[in-house]
Amino acid sequence: MAPDRIENFEDFVKVHALLLQASGLPPSLHSQLFQKLYSETFDSGDFFQVQPCEEGRQRRLVLDSDSMEKESHVFLIDHAWTFRLSDAPKQLQEIPGLAERMASLMCVDIDIDSNSEETDAANGDEKDTKSDVLRMLEREICEAKDNGDGIARWLELDGLRIDDDMLLSLDLSSKFPDLLALSLCGNKLENVEIVVQEITKFKCLRALWLNDNPLLRNCDGCMAERILQGSPNIYGKENPGYILQNGHSLLSVTSLDLSNRCIHNLISKGFSPVEMPSLSYLNLRGNPLEQNSVSELLQILKGFPCLNGLELQGWKKKEENQKGISCRMVFNDSQIDIPGPLGESAVEILESLPNLSQLNGVNASKILETGKQVIDSMLQPRLPEWSPDELLADRVLGAMWLYLMTYRLADEEKIDETSVCYVMDELGSALRHSDEPNFRVSPFLYMPEGKLASAVSFSILWPTQDVQKDDECTRDFLYGIGEDKQRSARLTAWFHTPQHYFIHVYEKHCQKLQSKHCLSPSIKSSTDRCSISSCERALRVYTDIPHVEEFLTRPEFLITTDPKDADIIWTCMQIDEDTKKATGITDQQYINQFPFEACLVMKHHLADTIQKAYGSPEWFQPTYNLETHLPQLIGDYYVRKRDGVDNLWILKPWNMARTIDTTVTSDLAAIIRLMETGPKICQKYIEHPALFQGRKFDLRYIVLVCSMNPLDIFLADVFWVRLANNGYTLDKQSLFDYETHFTVMNYRGRLNHMNTPEFVRQFEQEHQVKWLDIHERIKTMIRSVFESAAVVHPEMHSPMSRAMYGLDVMLDSAFQPKLLEVTYCPDCTRACKYDTEDIFHGGKPLRAQDFFNNVFGCLFLNETEYATKL
Repeated sequence: MAPDRIENFEDFVKVHALLLQASGLPPSLHSQLFQKLYSETFDSGDFFQVQPCEEGRQRRLVLDSDSMEKESHVFLIDHAWTFRLSDAPKQLQEIPGLAERMASLMCVDIDIDSNSEETDAANGDEKDTKSDVLRMLEREICEAKDNGDGIARWLELDGLRIDDDMLLSLDLSSKFPDLLALSLCGNKLENVEIVVQEITKFKCLRALWLNDNPLLRNCDGCMAERILQGSPNIYGKENPGYILQNGHSLLSVTSLDLSNRCIHNLISKGFSPVEMPSLSYLNLRGNPLEQNSVSELLQILKGFPCLNGLELQGWKKKEENQKGISCRMVFNDSQIDIPGPLGESAVEILESLPNLSQLNGVNASKILETGKQVIDSMLQPRLPEWSPDELLADRVLGAMWLYLMTYRLADEEKIDETSVCYVMDELGSALRHSDEPNFRVSPFLYMPEGKLASAVSFSILWPTQDVQKDDECTRDFLYGIGEDKQRSARLTAWFHTPQHYFIHVYEKHCQKLQSKHCLSPSIKSSTDRCSISSCERALRVYTDIPHVEEFLTRPEFLITTDPKDADIIWTCMQIDEDTKKATGITDQQYINQFPFEACLVMKHHLADTIQKAYGSPEWFQPTYNLETHLPQLIGDYYVRKRDGVDNLWILKPWNMARTIDTTVTSDLAAIIRLMETGPKICQKYIEHPALFQGRKFDLRYIVLVCSMNPLDIFLADVFWVRLANNGYTLDKQSLFDYETHFTVMNYRGRLNHMNTPEFVRQFEQEHQVKWLDIHERIKTMIRSVFESAAVVHPEMHSPMSRAMYGLDVMLDSAFQPKLLEVTYCPDCTRACKYDTEDIFHGGKPLRAQDFFNNVFGCLFLNETEYATKL
C-alpha cells in the first residue's frame, strides 16, 4: 500500500509548522509554497536571469520581470549537491558530471589568464550587453517620471562593457537632453573622437566621469579641453564652480552619491550649502580629495544644515578601484578606522560633525557610546584561486566555501552529530551578498508523506523588498548574525577585509599572552592523605558505567543500584543541583567530578585556563575560541601567510569527543564558514609530528585527582598509544581522510591496538631516543595543566570530589609533548581489555581486569602501587 501523501494545505501546515516558523517565510506565502512543492513547480527561471560578473569569475542574479513586490512570491531552489564534508572528495571523483557541474557553477572551469573565445563568451556577447544597457536606460526614464518632473539629470553607466559603437548607437543625448551628470567609468571606450562627439551633444552637462576606460591611455591630453569647449557648463580647471544662471536648481537635492569619482578637490561653487541646502545624505567613498586639508573638508561639511548621513572610505589605487559589494565592517579598535581624507577616527569625525546621525550606515550614537569603529564598507569579493594544472575536483574543494550552506537533521530523540552541506543550483548560487538585501533564502525540508523518511530538501527564496527590473537580487550571507557574533570578521570568508586591522589585533593578543606568568599554587602538594575506607563495611558505589560495574571487584567496594544509598557516585552524567534533587544525591557523597571542571574538559575553557596561567607555553599549540577570538585568529593566519610559514589548522567542537565535527584545513574561508556548524576552537595543527613507522599517533594518559587544594594528583601506570591507519602526508586530498590524520579508531575505521611496551621498544629503536626522557617531559606538562586550573580556578576544589581524567598527548618531530585535550570520564575500554606491563617499574604486570580496582584503590584507599604521584 502506497504511503499517504499530503493533499491539502491544512495538513501541510500541521506537519511542517516548526519548519515554516524556522524558515522565516511570511505566513502570507505559506499557501503558495505548498502549491509549488505539491506540483513541483520550479518557475524562478521565468523571473530571474543569471549574469556573469567579475570578468567571468563570479555570477550575479538580476530580476528579469518588470517588478516584484515585497513578500509577493516564493520560489523553490533545488540543491545541486548535498554531502557530508568528509565525503566531498570521493563524491567529486566518483559521481559522473558532478565535478564538471560544480566547477562551472563556481566559475573555476576557466583559465584565469585566458583571452580565448570561451572566456569572452563567459563575459556575455555584445548583443546581451546592449540589451542590458537599454533596459537600464528605460528604467531611469521611468523612475524620473514616477519620482519627479520626468527629467533624468543623473546617469550612471559604469562597468557595462560599453564600447565606441555602442555609445554611438545609444544616442544618449536624445534620450537625456537635460542630463547634468554622466558616469561612464570602467567601460571599453577607446576612440577619443567618438567620445568627444557624443559628450558635447549634452548642452546642460556639468559633471563627467570616464575613469578606467582604454581611451585614457590613448588620448594626448587635449580630450578634456575639447570636451570643455564643446560643453562649457562642465566643471574643469578653468571652471571650478560655474553655475548656470538659468539652469536647473539644486535646492531640492537631498541625496548625493559622489562615490568613486576621482574627486581631488571638493571645494567648488556647485558643491555648497547655498546650492544644496536640503542635502541630507552624502557618499564620498573612494575619492582621494588630497587637495583639501581635513579642516577644509570638515568646514565644508559643517555648512550643510540638514546633513545627517555620511559615507566615507579610503582611496584605493586606480588599478584596485573596482566596484565592490556593499558590506559594512565594524570593529572595536580605536587605532584603525576609516583611512582616508578625513583621518582615521570615526569618533573624531562625529565629534566634528555633531549633526550626523549615521556614519557609513552605523548609528552615530552607538559609535560614540561603544567606541566602535567603522572600516571599508565597499569590500572586494574573495574570488577562488587555482593553478592551470589543478584538477577540477581540487578547484571545487577550494571554491566551495564561498557557496556551500549547511543544516543539521534532528528528530524527537537526537540531533545529528555532523552537519549536512549543500550547494544551491546555478540560480540560487548566483545570489550575492549585501548588508541591505532584497531577498532572503532559507533551507526547507519538505515531507510529502508526513515523515522524515520522505523528506526532500530545498531552499526557498522570497523578496523582502520591492524589486525593479534589472535590479541585482541579493541575500545576507550572515542573516541574523550581528556584531555581537563577530559579523564583520566573518565577512572575511567572502571578501578581502583589511589585513592590517586583524594583524594589529593579533599583535595585541600576543603581547597580552607574553605578559602572563603562572605562579604555582600557594598550597603545596599534600604529603599526608587519609583513606576514606571504613573498617566496618565496604564503600557502596553507584555507577552507570558498565566497565566499572563489571571490573570493580575488590571487597572494599560494593556496587549499589540506588544512588541515595551510595558512598561514591561514579557516573558519566553531569551532576548539577537539578540532578541532585532528582536522584537524591547529597553533599556528603563522593562524586567523580570537580566543580568547574569545565575549565579543563571543555576545549575553549581549557585554552582560556592555560593562556591565563601561562600565556603561550611550548606544550600548547596556539588556540583560538572562534566565538570570541576570530579577529585574532585571522590576524595570526595573515601573519603566517605573509611570512610564508605553516598555516594548517584543526577545528574542534567545544565539547564533543571522538573527533566528531573535527576538520583539518589551511583555508581561511573554511575556518570561518565551519563556525556555522557549532561553536569551535581553532588550533594550530601539528604539521610535523613524531611518527611511528610513518604513521601519526597520540598517547592517552589517565590522571587521578584526589584534591585540587592541596594539589594531589597521580598518573596511572597504564597508558596506551593510538595509531592512525594510513601513512602520514600533508597532501591536500589527505586532509579529508580520517584514517590519515586522526587516531581514534574505536568508533570508526579499523582499530589496530599495539601493546604499550612493544610500542615503546620499537619507537626507541626507530628514533634512537630514550622514552624515559620523553615521559619525564610529559609528566611535567601534565602537572602544569592541573596547576593552571588550581591557580586560575581555585573554586574547582571540593573535599567530596575524586575524579579520573584522560589526557591526550602528541609528540612533535623534536619529541616535545603537546597537549591535545583533557577528557572527563574517559573511555577506558583498552585498559580493561589488554594486559600490559609497567615499563618504568621493572616490567610489573598490569592486568586489564584490575584497572578499576587500582584506580579506586588510589583515589579512595590511599594506594600508590599502580600510580605515580605528580
